[in-house]
Amino acid sequence: MALQQFLIVYDLIEARLLHVAEFGEDLSAATAAYARKEPEYRNRRGHADYEIMLIGADSLDTLRITHPRYFRGNDVLAGHQLPWR
Repeated sequence: MALQQFLIVYDLIEARLLHVAEFGEDLSAATAAYARKEPEYRNRRGHADYEIMLIGADSLDTLRITHPRYFRGNDVLAGHQLPWR
């Protein structure tokens, strides 16, 4: 099974998932989105307080298992709503 690409933005201070975007198997689109999102947070005050990650997994459910801290107590994924791409 091919990996699905997910772009995640996590607030380390608030321990809160801010955004998640799913790109399917389109690594080029995922990489381009990461290249746009990472400088947006890098240039913010307190930039070290955020993690911007591009992660490959077979599904969002697998990510919830392999990276549980990003998904604890978050409503961002209710109904698998993906707020931006």
